[in-house]
Amino acid sequence: MTGGKFILKPSTFSIAAQDPETGEIGIAVQSKFLAAGAVVPWAEAEVGAVATQSAANTTYGPEGLKLLKKGVGPESAVKELTNSDEESEIRQVGIVSASGESAAFTGSECIEYAGHHSEDNFTCQGNILVSRETITSMAQRFRQTNSKSLSERLIASLNAADEAGGDKRGKQSAALLVVEKEGGYGGFNDRKIDLRVDDNQKPIEKLGDLLSLHKLYFSQPSDEDLVELNEEVVRKIQELLIELGYYSGPEDGNYDEKTSEAFLEYCRTENFEEKLRDDDRLDFRIVEFMENQVSNSSR
Repeated sequence: MTGGKFILKPSTFSIAAQDPETGEIGIAVQSKFLAAGAVVPWAEAEVGAVATQSAANTTYGPEGLKLLKKGVGPESAVKELTNSDEESEIRQVGIVSASGESAAFTGSECIEYAGHHSEDNFTCQGNILVSRETITSMAQRFRQTNSKSLSERLIASLNAADEAGGDKRGKQSAALLVVEKEGGYGGFNDRKIDLRVDDNQKPIEKLGDLLSLHKLYFSQPSDEDLVELNEEVVRKIQELLIELGYYSGPEDGNYDEKTSEAFLEYCRTENFEEKLRDDDRLDFRIVEFMENQVSNSSR
């Protein structure tokens, strides 16, 4: 009981980070708590990110971002937030700025193990953990993951924490928030990735699956993902379109009007229309997605 009311202290670990090469800023979190993504992560493009947890004071998010926008560094911002909070000793917060500075705070009344680790470009924090190894493993994996994608490095960091013991009480939810200037859908906002698993026995694994789908739907394909619409590929598309009920013509490898219209209808149904190209090449991940649909429907 604190201040006459019961304070719930969900077990949580998170990482807030920024990528100096791309300008992306993000947070990944896992918690034994319903919909942690609605509470813990706060981020603003070209400003920074705030993770607020352990009897989370959600005002730390917007207020912390306001301080960063005013030019206050993460360490001073953490002090200002906690000094003005009478219940700061039950709180935990991590902040990273767009310039890569970071800082964190773990109150003395957070349930053990509770702690944090901050260095250039990222900060890790957690409470009600099996041991400190959860935090050190998060940091080490983030440093060592060779992906160019900040989102993939954040997920890798969560997995490392989970493998090292993670939450004492188990798992329930996970979330990933990444912001970048005009990086959102259609370039109309800065929310590049905003994925949440609110209630699941394997929330980090599910979050990774959602990230893979997000990349399929919204990311630009790499050269390795693109294939020519040759006879072999078209014949495969026709075969799959037949299985999925979109096409009833011959499997002759000819990308004729009937095949094109059937494939366009499929892509519109599955929200892949923005992935279509006008250079006779195709993101082969769409074909792989179709194959999985056919495989799953036959089980």
